[in-house]
Amino acid sequence: MFISAFTFGGGYVVVPMIRKYYVTRKKLFHEHELVDMATIAQSSPGAIAVNLSTLAGYRVAGKTGAIISCIAAVIPSFILLVFISKFYIAFATHPVISAVLKGMQAGVAALIVDFVVDMCSMLIKERSFLLILLTPLALVANLFLEINVAIILAACCLFCIARVWLNERRQDE
Repeated sequence: MFISAFTFGGGYVVVPMIRKYYVTRKKLFHEHELVDMATIAQSSPGAIAVNLSTLAGYRVAGKTGAIISCIAAVIPSFILLVFISKFYIAFATHPVISAVLKGMQAGVAALIVDFVVDMCSMLIKERSFLLILLTPLALVANLFLEINVAIILAACCLFCIARVWLNERRQDE
């Protein structure tokens, strides 16, 4: 619950917090498992933060862990949103709160950049030219060609499934 309570800025901000707690501090799973879970969480319907928390809870404590993690990921945000909605006008016009939120945007951007750098370094460790090339291709497809992200994700998933299938087929021969 503390990860959800102290994480602002969306799903990708949760990843460094989960890494710090589950991978670095508690050593409950490895970095590559976190990247796999983040990929699944991003590809699944729903909020990435909730999906990733649920997967981490499942990895650590099975179905019970998944249920507790899912509920714990939602409760702090829900309480905060109820509180803010009651006092929305005061929050929206208060200069100090506005300044704090702008500062939080910069922090969130830094955490997202950190996550992207970590994911790219994991791809480089794989030493697969095609996987390394896939990241900038996806960026170009979305940013310049304006292809829908869902289509890009589906294409990347199909590409990786085909890659694994071909590798397994080669090993069987």
